Amino acid sequence: QVQLVESGGGLVQAGGSLRLACVASGSIFSLGRMGWHRQAPGKKREFVARIGSDGASSYTDSLKGRFTISRDNAKNTVYLQMNSLETEDTAVYYCNADITDRHFKNDNIWGQGTQVTVSS
Repeated sequence: QVQLVESGGGLVQAGGSLRLACVASGSIFSLGRMGWHRQAPGKKREFVARIGSDGASSYTDSLKGRFTISRDNAKNTVYLQMNSLETEDTAVYYCNADITDRHFKNDNIWGQGTQVTVSS
């Protein structure tokens, strides 16, 4: 079984920065695309960014320039650097990954989420 565990969330003032991390662990054969989504109170979960195993990345347009996604394949970890945070960025941030386990089963899995709160 493979699981994703996020960390790095917390309370920050507007204009500040946070770096989220998501580590994949368990019976991993390979990791494909990894990414982040977020869900603000009362809103649907929305796409934030994703990155392939080759480092190719994509972002939701509104966050380009403030958020940067990266990954360390040796550590099975994806990061989200968030700068110039705004109160509208307050949400639970979820990690997501395409995985192949050691039984060669493909799956798409989610972490439990980490809360990011931006105060004014």
